[in-house]
Amino acid sequence: MPGSPLVPPVLDRSLGAWGRRIRASWAAWWHVLLLGAQVLVLALAPSSYAQGAQRSAVLQQIYRASTPLMPGFLTLSALLSLVLIRIVVATAYSYGLSQYALEVLVRTLVLEIIPLYAAMFVALRHTMPEGQRIRKRLSQQHRSGVQHEHQALLRNELLPRALAGVFSVLLLAAVSSVIALVLTYFNVYGFSHWALPAYTLAVGQVFTPAVVLIFSLKTLFFSLSVAIVPLAASARRDEAGGFGRLSDISEFARLLSVLLLVEVTSLLGNYY
Repeated sequence: MPGSPLVPPVLDRSLGAWGRRIRASWAAWWHVLLLGAQVLVLALAPSSYAQGAQRSAVLQQIYRASTPLMPGFLTLSALLSLVLIRIVVATAYSYGLSQYALEVLVRTLVLEIIPLYAAMFVALRHTMPEGQRIRKRLSQQHRSGVQHEHQALLRNELLPRALAGVFSVLLLAAVSSVIALVLTYFNVYGFSHWALPAYTLAVGQVFTPAVVLIFSLKTLFFSLSVAIVPLAASARRDEAGGFGRLSDISEFARLLSVLLLVEVTSLLGNYY
């Protein structure tokens, strides 16, 4: 209790600071949930972005979120896939477990690593920088006395970037998964088509309907998290009522906690 003689001043200040941090964290998460829900409602209504200038803005953001990222991401993804494939194949052969190498590769590389890697790549290269650009613009408008209208901010700034982030994660994850499957075949069976039916059967046995459903939902929630969490933070006012610069580390930690929550939930669904 503030001012109480029973509470030491140092403990009183510590409790007060701890309470302020809890309230600030709760307010930040609530803002993300509220604004994310508003963006989702607009995204589920094609009339809000299917015509006119809004459609052009969405297409422009999709191009910016996908095309420049494709070469670098696919190159890094292919290199990462090759390294993991060689490690898993060599280890499986050394222990006489070569019959399990293919299933392990598909489950670890395609189902788990690539969607998470694609989400983090898009977050670091597109949605987080775009969120900082929006916040910088809002800060300049605030200092100039310009008041932005909330619905205009949602429709013109946040919605196009959110849709672009979702599209980019889904596209990069899908293309890199196909590349990983092709590289897996070449590393396990070589440049021959004789094993293609057996390979297709083995991959199909991994992708059961339940696994496909969980994999699709996980990738979708990854893309939504990457698209909404950084952009929602960019439109949140600080304690002074303005739009001061946010800590990149704090925002990335918030996004990473959401991604890990989705990943853990998918693991429980797949293996428990």
